[in-house]
Amino acid sequence: MNQNLNPMDLNFNKNEDHNKLLLSNLKQQFAKVKLGGGEKRIEKLHSEGKMTARERIDYLLDAKAKCIEIGAFVGDGMYAEHGGCPSGGVVVKLGYIKGKQCVVVANDATVKAGAWFPITAKKNLRAQEIAMENRLPIIYLVDSAGVFLPLQDEIFPDKEHFGRIFRNNAIMSSMGITQISAVMGSCVAGGAYLPIMSDEAMIVDKTGSIFLAGSYLVKAAIGESIDNETLGGATTHCEISGVTDYKAKDDKDALDRIKNIIGKIGDYNKAGFNREKSEKPALDENEIYGILPKARNEPYDMYEIIKRLVDNSEFDEYKAGYGQTLITAYARIDGWAVGIVANQRKIVKTKNGEMQFGGVIYSDSADKATRFIANCNQKKIPLVFIQDVTGFMVGSKSEHGGIIKDGAKMVNAVSNSVVPKFTVIVGNSYGAGNYAMCGKAYDPRLIFAWPSAELAVMGGTQAAKVLAQIEASSLKAKGEIVDEQKETELFDKIKARYDAQTSPYYAAARLWTDAIIDPLETRTWISMGIEAANHSPIEKKFNLGVIQV
Repeated sequence: MNQNLNPMDLNFNKNEDHNKLLLSNLKQQFAKVKLGGGEKRIEKLHSEGKMTARERIDYLLDAKAKCIEIGAFVGDGMYAEHGGCPSGGVVVKLGYIKGKQCVVVANDATVKAGAWFPITAKKNLRAQEIAMENRLPIIYLVDSAGVFLPLQDEIFPDKEHFGRIFRNNAIMSSMGITQISAVMGSCVAGGAYLPIMSDEAMIVDKTGSIFLAGSYLVKAAIGESIDNETLGGATTHCEISGVTDYKAKDDKDALDRIKNIIGKIGDYNKAGFNREKSEKPALDENEIYGILPKARNEPYDMYEIIKRLVDNSEFDEYKAGYGQTLITAYARIDGWAVGIVANQRKIVKTKNGEMQFGGVIYSDSADKATRFIANCNQKKIPLVFIQDVTGFMVGSKSEHGGIIKDGAKMVNAVSNSVVPKFTVIVGNSYGAGNYAMCGKAYDPRLIFAWPSAELAVMGGTQAAKVLAQIEASSLKAKGEIVDEQKETELFDKIKARYDAQTSPYYAAARLWTDAIIDPLETRTWISMGIEAANHSPIEKKFNLGVIQV
């Protein structure tokens, strides 16, 4: 325990209770998500001799080895008019097969028979992006009815839609990234190309099928009468068409074949990121729950969070006395050398006596971060951004001092960084602060949030005040009477809607973040992320480009 912290302190206990309640809610929500389309549909799969998507992945991945799930809450609260789409109808995990790190993608046939919603395509593309960036083998466990037709206009024709999947198949093949597919159920229409564009494909006898058009459509289109098994079953494609390479007798047989193939893959060229023996933090990680405040506008000391994330609770701070609303430091996480850029939430006093508000990026902070990011790129040290940011400092003094120029330099450095970046959103993630601290638009290898996170252009109270004023003015212009009670009603209504959109679940549902996690899982996510990035040697040089000095 740090001498500055008191576990008997009332605020510490209130914070701890609040954050553990958020964590409990996270676990409850995840338990629902894991059921996919529900217990009845799971039972139906089992009666057909099939495993569920999660059962298939669990069987495929090495037992007792660590793994992380990407996009578990994708689709949360979306498509209610179509019955919902838990986890986007597809499960994606980063884990180990025969000791080799791999990305595994499995259609969840309990959700609309594995049909592709718009968010399903986005999640599949994210899985491929992770495999491509890190040059990791990717496994597709196919069991899908194809595009969800009522929403075909939102999934079919655009650049980041369904067709991009096959384009990525081709690009990954040219990059030498291993792709293996197992057809364990339906694989129809355009989706039939995915397994066949993989390096190797297998199909499960009697339950797997591949065809561009099923028997009913064939009958309607050309008048031919044929059953689906003869049209595109395992025997057809393994013995007649040659479309697939292996026939498996059941799900486990197919998964065992994948294990055997992965187990024979040779070693990879490494990026060479520095790693030593892992050490646990010297301070109790569980104290994070008591340090992180219940209210998002309360100050706290980010140093205390960092000490509970890094090995031995030790770090070497860069420019400690300058730009103090950003912490920049070298440290190790699970043995890996990292450069940390974190928002300091304490109100700090500069040497000239000025006060700087926590969570705000000032010109000196942005200038420091730019230099530190450049140093990490020169030294080939991965970057970890810990976000609790309300934005850049505003006002005449900041504008006259060139805050936009200094902020632009930081954004430039983040954008052009060639070392892998990882983003942890522990609290606020507002406006341009989200961008400068490596938000989703800036290509972090992994970006994930704690249950306490909020993502928005600005905080709910400020935004609701602005929007309520605009709406009140509009009503007054129409001749309506807007008294104090009406203004309060407008504010409360708008704030409730805005707060719902700042929720970490809202962000995770849309894949603005890869996951919502227990803070104690942070070290695992960063460590596995750097291990994945180590598969991909850095081929570009860091170049800051043109900036205003």
